[in-house]
Amino acid sequence: MTTDLFDLTGRTAVVTGARRGIGFAMAEALAQAGADIIGASASQESDGGAIGRRVRELGRQFEGHAVDFRSREAVAEFGRTVADRADILVNNAGTIRRAPAAEHPAEFWDEVIDVNLNSQFALSQLVGAGMIRRGGGKIIFTASLLSFQGGINVPGYAAAKSAIAGLTKALANEWASKNVNVNAIAPGYIATDNTEALRDDADRSRSILERIPAGRWGEASDLGGATVFLASRAADYVSGVVLPVDGGWMGR
Repeated sequence: MTTDLFDLTGRTAVVTGARRGIGFAMAEALAQAGADIIGASASQESDGGAIGRRVRELGRQFEGHAVDFRSREAVAEFGRTVADRADILVNNAGTIRRAPAAEHPAEFWDEVIDVNLNSQFALSQLVGAGMIRRGGGKIIFTASLLSFQGGINVPGYAAAKSAIAGLTKALANEWASKNVNVNAIAPGYIATDNTEALRDDADRSRSILERIPAGRWGEASDLGGATVFLASRAADYVSGVVLPVDGGWMGR
């Protein structure tokens, strides 16, 4: 195996939720491997802001789009814009709302399902059709440990991320024969805005760290290698996989 298997020069990657956190790290890693980046977030600057500057420092091009992932119309409009240009789609946009299930507001549930599931399918449908027309591509979802587990006080998030695991396999079943590889990455406990409440809770943080064999919270950059792998020729025969990047949590 040579490093050429991981070379993404000449490829264009669409990365949603690219403005910060895990999406930023994924976009940065893809650019380091040679890909140009189209980034989309709810408040993404047209020049990309910090991620745009970083991508251009790496010698690649960046194009930014502000997209409301709660809106099917906005997602569809964005999807049509990029469908014939995307060689790689990283479906990473997401949100989380915390409240006990018995008290979980309907608007929390609706927002999380719209952003974390409905928009993911709508964008994949449009971009995937474009990939099929052009002869192939790579789609990567951001799943979660809650694609395997239920979590606490996040019923909408757990439901959406469990559905993402199923959607990954469903699209892989249909599209692998079309040379479109569909896989997902399941991040473990990563130090991002989404886990700030857990890290601020001393008892909960301690119990989480006690279970992680690596003995630390993950960093967003820990997702970069898996992203490049699944986006590259090295993963041409990998399809329908939900890959944990979790410091050993799922093996415990």
